[in-house]
Amino acid sequence: MLISIVIPIFNEEDALPTFNKSLVGLLQSVPHEYEVWYVAGGSTDQTSAIVKQLHAENHRVKLLELSRNYGHQAALTAGLDFAKGDVVITMDGDGQHPPHVIPELIAAYEQGNDVVLTQRRTTGEITYFQKLFSKTFYQVINRLSESEIVPDSADFRLLSQEVVQDLRALKEQHRFLRGMISWMGFQQTIVPFDAPPRLAGRSKFSLRKRLRLATDAIFSFSIVPINLVIAFGVLLLIAAIGQILYVLATIITMGNDSLPPGWTSLMLAVLIIGGAQMLTLGLIGYYVGMTFQESKRRPIYFVNRRISTLDQPAARADADQAHLLPKE
Repeated sequence: MLISIVIPIFNEEDALPTFNKSLVGLLQSVPHEYEVWYVAGGSTDQTSAIVKQLHAENHRVKLLELSRNYGHQAALTAGLDFAKGDVVITMDGDGQHPPHVIPELIAAYEQGNDVVLTQRRTTGEITYFQKLFSKTFYQVINRLSESEIVPDSADFRLLSQEVVQDLRALKEQHRFLRGMISWMGFQQTIVPFDAPPRLAGRSKFSLRKRLRLATDAIFSFSIVPINLVIAFGVLLLIAAIGQILYVLATIITMGNDSLPPGWTSLMLAVLIIGGAQMLTLGLIGYYVGMTFQESKRRPIYFVNRRISTLDQPAARADADQAHLLPKE
């Protein structure tokens, strides 16, 4: 059995040698063939140069260099497109996805599972705010989405080649692989693990990137936000009808003079309705914007360089990308 490891990396020159030594040492003890795909793009340090040196020492270690940094999910997608293994394992290269869990993933696959997810029990460096953000995100996405996503899951997972082949058919731009794989519905199991501290440096997953990923996940897998806005609009309409009935009843029973000047209530009503309209337009506009970006059907990534022992890539980012032949 050929095991493909896909690892997105960005400015990991300090952690990469130690991580690769640990990973390759583990893979050499497993009774299977292996290949390691490091997916780089946009790094400003010596990350790509280090991978080239690792490839010179071990041709099973390969480099897929993208033309720029397209983001973590796009890098994972690129690695999945090029991986040829009977099973493909995706993981991060900062050391927080420990290689010693890989035999457990393989054992779970051999028991008949097409998807083997991992779930963090503990995380060495996570802050209280990050824990709260993660907990809130999974609660929100699981309430809004039709597909349940395992809380505290990571992009550390094993996929069978059949799942990878089907996943390649999903070409959406706003990618949230955890949700996409859950939505596909293949038989899966969970392997818990304890995440150690990073080998070096700091996390590249900033608050802005977390918010962007969370937004893509929510809007890609649910139309509940629009339904909530519609419900809010209905409540405002009911409140307006109630106000009209109240005014009419007051005029009939007590006359016009009984109504006090209503500047405050009028302004309050205008602000509430105006705010609701802006919120509604914003939500609809976000969906329209996502639809516009998907309709352009641009490739998810472009390959700048591929260093491997293969003659041809396993797949392309898109069937229409025949002119984007990676350079050796």
